[in-house]
Amino acid sequence: MKTFDPSSHRAKKRFGQNFLHDERIIDRIVSSIRVKETDNIIEIGPGLGAITKQIISVTKSINVIELDRDIIPKLKFNCDGLGQLNIMQTDALKVDYSQFAENGLLRVVGNLPYNISTPLLFHLFQYLDQIQDMHFMLQKEVVLRMAAEPGSKVYGRLSVMTQSVCDTRMLFLVPPESFTPAPKVESAIVYLAPRKVKIDIIDRKLFAAIVTEAFNQRRKTLRNVWKNRIDSDLLEKLEINPTLRPEKVTLEEFVKVSNFLSKLED
Repeated sequence: MKTFDPSSHRAKKRFGQNFLHDERIIDRIVSSIRVKETDNIIEIGPGLGAITKQIISVTKSINVIELDRDIIPKLKFNCDGLGQLNIMQTDALKVDYSQFAENGLLRVVGNLPYNISTPLLFHLFQYLDQIQDMHFMLQKEVVLRMAAEPGSKVYGRLSVMTQSVCDTRMLFLVPPESFTPAPKVESAIVYLAPRKVKIDIIDRKLFAAIVTEAFNQRRKTLRNVWKNRIDSDLLEKLEINPTLRPEKVTLEEFVKVSNFLSKLED
């Protein structure tokens, strides 16, 4: 079947476009997703349909969100005859993803534009009750931060906030030459699924605030970071060392402080 190859479409920098063309990588991504005929899949940023074609050939229907109106005719051409392609031409950051959940839990996939990847992830976290899992291509550094453990140099706000709601795993790296045009950075595939063991966080807004405060001052100790919220004696009663720096604080310890402060406010 004749298709538009990536070189036939001029990538737009404002959309952060880099088109995947490496068939070996495409096959590996689709194998990782383990697509089934009954899956309710949403793809963000399908581009020319490199992954879309393989998914729709199994599911016979797919919802895609594509901001670039100029690429949509080429996407339709490449997926013609494979199944029902439902296209929403809009900004993925503005989508209410619950509207797609009528046919079962969502499986979300996508090659996310690097310039909006973090806000888009936080937007999607609002819909985890309707999501089965997510597979995304992101800048390698973002994935490393998402999956980082305490003590790592890249452990930070994104690590804690992501892991508080999702089981998070980096699957494999994708080199720049797998794209047209080739980006200046390596990419990686990340797997996210709503946590099997839910964490009880009383006040999510407060939790987000104390995590943000901590990593905005990551070189300070906890006694200084949270001096206007909680003193050293109370931290010690919670079995948290007040001389720790934020990068050494576990997710469970952040939750412990947040829930303690929530109860104080009641």
